[in-house]
Amino acid sequence: MTLVRWDPFRDLMTLQQRQLPRYGEWVPAVDIFEKGDDLVIRAEIPGGVEKDDLDIRIEDNTLVISGERKRDAEFEERDAYRLERSFGHFTRSFTLPTTVDSARISASFKNGVLELTLPKAEQAKPHKIEILAA
Repeated sequence: MTLVRWDPFRDLMTLQQRQLPRYGEWVPAVDIFEKGDDLVIRAEIPGGVEKDDLDIRIEDNTLVISGERKRDAEFEERDAYRLERSFGHFTRSFTLPTTVDSARISASFKNGVLELTLPKAEQAKPHKIEILAA
């Protein structure tokens, strides 16, 4: 029998790789890391996106972040010499590991960075087993 090391981020990364943007589409860049007993997802959502433009939900054990970055209305597109910034609707989805307590996920949005804290379930946290004397 072959032992395979379990990687809780495998599902997150697999889904992320399927969501690479096509030309002209915009998706926020994310960092996913462990911090103490939590997983943290940080997404860069700069310029033109307000807190009310974001929607975060859990659907079938999948965390879905969506929103829209709106183009400035101060000029007409036909009057522009160069437009490099992307605008429009975006969606990012991440399959949650079974170790996450989805009922306790929290989110904050500051300076164009959305931070989601995904606490680990109590049964997933390491704990010491005491040896009883016989």
